[in-house]
Amino acid sequence: MSAPRPLTAAKLRAFCLEFNDAVETFPFGPEASVFKVAGKMFALSALDGRPLTVNLKCEPENAVRLRAEHPAITPGYHMNKRHWNTLAVADLPARLVKELIEDSYDLVVAGLHRAERLRLDRP
Repeated sequence: MSAPRPLTAAKLRAFCLEFNDAVETFPFGPEASVFKVAGKMFALSALDGRPLTVNLKCEPENAVRLRAEHPAITPGYHMNKRHWNTLAVADLPARLVKELIEDSYDLVVAGLHRAERLRLDRP
């Protein structure tokens, strides 16, 4: 039985764009994909970067726990290290990366005004 395959850059992009109102923007230049919901960032990745990494928002307590459990998860590069983690995508199961992307999206949506959350079907 082979090991689970990590997410590719194309699959990472596609997954980030599956969420309601998610868009890809390039405010830091063409090499940095910034995925946003309602104008707020939930993921940042240099999709052509080697190794492939993604920065994701995380609850502070969970961020510390994840870093302790997974050497491939580190404090957010160029981000608020209390609230963001950087994931080395190839060194983590795709399922975990997807769960953490969804958690990041949900955290950002939770900070939106109630009307915006309801519009996104995420009470």
